Amino acid sequence: MAALVTAHVTENADCWPSSAGLEPSPSLPSPHHMAEGKMRSVIKQGAEARIYAENFYGKPSIVKERFKKSYRHPSLDEKLTRRRVGQEVRAIVRCRKAGILTPCVYFVDHETNSIFMEKMHNYYTAREIISDLLKKGTSEAANELDTIAKTIGITLAKMHDVDCIHGDLTTSNMLLKERLVDQITLIDFGLSTVSSLAEDKGVDLYVLERAFLSTHPNTEALFQVILDSYKKSAKKADGVIKKLDEVRMRGRKRTMVG
Repeated sequence: MAALVTAHVTENADCWPSSAGLEPSPSLPSPHHMAEGKMRSVIKQGAEARIYAENFYGKPSIVKERFKKSYRHPSLDEKLTRRRVGQEVRAIVRCRKAGILTPCVYFVDHETNSIFMEKMHNYYTAREIISDLLKKGTSEAANELDTIAKTIGITLAKMHDVDCIHGDLTTSNMLLKERLVDQITLIDFGLSTVSSLAEDKGVDLYVLERAFLSTHPNTEALFQVILDSYKKSAKKADGVIKKLDEVRMRGRKRTMVG
């Protein structure tokens, strides 16, 4: 059954996230049926889903469709896929309620395991912006990098304060609108979970650290700005940073052992 997300969470009248669950809406036909017979252009495909450009009742949108895994039993695959779709939508809603910028969710279609989301116009990935600023090497660029790092730290603190674990934190999953360095929009919550454990939050930061230093070499000082900002903003930062240090040690041991 297709589900239209209807409850308001923000003041944006164009967005309908729901915190109570995904309620069926018989009043509107599924965009899946509306799009039957039309050729969809795949923007991107990953291991779990395909991303399409679509039109949702006049609104330019992005559709994330999780496809079937042939190596899994059909009933198990359907159960796991539907669970992941629900977890992703609820993570977005949880973050929006906490004041974190994310795409609006317009529609959830369980027939195709698809999420219809706001298309982000004039946005750049943090990866692009950070790489460009590092190449410039000017004092102005350094100030902008410092602002981006602090904003990332504050954003992640807000996310962890509501017990949302992103699961795939990279600078490619952070967007800046029109190169505004003091506003971070988080995307791709496909691996998200809900957890209050400092261990899980520490692992979340560790994933970002590994991705950040791999994508942007020799930026240990810049990443420390992210952590310092996180420490100042997160309610239980001390426990999380302690777990981050423990995860780092485990990572180093695995590397040494091979």
